[in-house]
Amino acid sequence: MNTAIIVAAGSGNRFDPNTPKQFVEILGKPIIIHTLEKFEACRSVSQVVLVLPPDEILDFKNQIEKFGLRKISNVVAGGSSRVESVLNGLNAVDPATDVVAVHDGVRPLVSTDDIAAVIEKAHEGGAACLVAFVTDTIKQVDKGRIIGTLDRKKLRRAVTPQAFRYSILKQAFELADLSSEITDECMLVERLGQEIAYVEGSLRNIKVTHPEDRILAEALLRQSQ
Repeated sequence: MNTAIIVAAGSGNRFDPNTPKQFVEILGKPIIIHTLEKFEACRSVSQVVLVLPPDEILDFKNQIEKFGLRKISNVVAGGSSRVESVLNGLNAVDPATDVVAVHDGVRPLVSTDDIAAVIEKAHEGGAACLVAFVTDTIKQVDKGRIIGTLDRKKLRRAVTPQAFRYSILKQAFELADLSSEITDECMLVERLGQEIAYVEGSLRNIKVTHPEDRILAEALLRQSQ
């Protein structure tokens, strides 16, 4: 059994001061519904734990029924940071789970093939991260000056989902200093000395963060219909 934790507990103030970005509609559905439907359709995912802002949980249960989302086993409240929200989700995962995949709720364009591939890699080696190519030239800077250029052929952007054997992710959180700056789950697992495989993912798997991202996401979702 494999479980996905979908993290959608942010306030999204950079996107819309009135509506958290995960609930903004694109093509007649909230962004989070588009995301959940990808995991609903992926045969490699058995259950979904959804992490939401505490004051949105009750209302959102109607959406789960409306859109026929059958894999959601738990809806839990997020914490004061992303890492706390993931931990809350992990605490609600069935311990019988083999692999846990963590995904950002505002990445509605992830493909079912990429989800399945990352989970399969985690089954094989314990941990895997979906990545995307770096298309820009990356500069190192210091004190207002460019001091070097990195070889982008050796660089990848970490996206989601990121997948781990349940026991590995639990151990990573148990040993973590959650007060430090943690930007993704791979950072925690790296500190265990655990090798993390990567899977090359689609560049379409964008994160809807700014208003202009909504325009692109709508175009890509319309194209995939």
